[in-house]
Amino acid sequence: MHEIDLRRFDLNLLVVFEVLMFERNVTRAADRLGRTQSAVSHSLSRLRDQLGDPLLIKAGVRMQPTAFALDLIEQARPMLRGIERVLSPRHIFDPASSQRVFRLAAPDFMLPVFTELLRRLQSDAPGACLEWTSPREPTLLDVAEGQVDIAIVPAQLRLPKDVSSEAIGSLKWRSFGRKGHPAFSNWGRKTWSHWPHLAVRVGDSLASPVNLAAAAAGLKRRVGGWVPHFSAIAPVLVSSDLLTTLPSIAMSSTVGPYNLESRNVPFPIAPLPHAMIWSSRLSARPEMTWFRERVQRIVRSQFAAQVA
Repeated sequence: MHEIDLRRFDLNLLVVFEVLMFERNVTRAADRLGRTQSAVSHSLSRLRDQLGDPLLIKAGVRMQPTAFALDLIEQARPMLRGIERVLSPRHIFDPASSQRVFRLAAPDFMLPVFTELLRRLQSDAPGACLEWTSPREPTLLDVAEGQVDIAIVPAQLRLPKDVSSEAIGSLKWRSFGRKGHPAFSNWGRKTWSHWPHLAVRVGDSLASPVNLAAAAAGLKRRVGGWVPHFSAIAPVLVSSDLLTTLPSIAMSSTVGPYNLESRNVPFPIAPLPHAMIWSSRLSARPEMTWFRERVQRIVRSQFAAQVA
């Protein structure tokens, strides 16, 4: 490792490095920074030379960080956020003229929330941009450091320091299938367990609330197909005899367009509480207050409208 002379070190390289660590891809990092791909590659090369470490190693379409890179980003992020806070102009937030990028982390079953929030922003803040990212392992840290403005997460998660939370409601469960599905003519526990189900591959599938509740009721879910995203559920259901049991909010925007039917789950599944989280250190900023209020209203409305 080289000895670093901070008088000659270009802090702009850390800005590029932070985006590269988030995207793990030079092309996407260049798009996000508004620079050319070659300029980003050059910045990474300079940083490698100055630090004496490869930092990010190409592995397919993504780049994998070295141990030193993981340690560096953990130390650099709070420093960069601190510089941003000190240099941020002290002014009143004006939605009508703002060009800020607001970032929301939420599971893809929250599509109705994103759609409504984007519609509101286009009306109230036409110059602003809304970026929706999927929750990932470092999401809580991203929120704490201001990389993500707001995240929607299960309420039972243990939050790090500098992250505030507010309960927004609980996911309620319902079973879905194509219109006229034979299972719905004699709906009950035996029918539910007889027909194959479509499931979303999220985390530990065996420990999913559906599987655990079914086991507690003396039933077993027979999975006939797996998909990687909630958005793939409706197109598969409409053209098959598969059933699915999901939070009803996940299907609220697709039941009508795909002509699906739903029924109460024939055994108890406990509602899954969720929370909205944000950085405590940035919460007083006017743009954060403005954005948080809008997300709060929309999310609460969507959760309250669920059919149990």
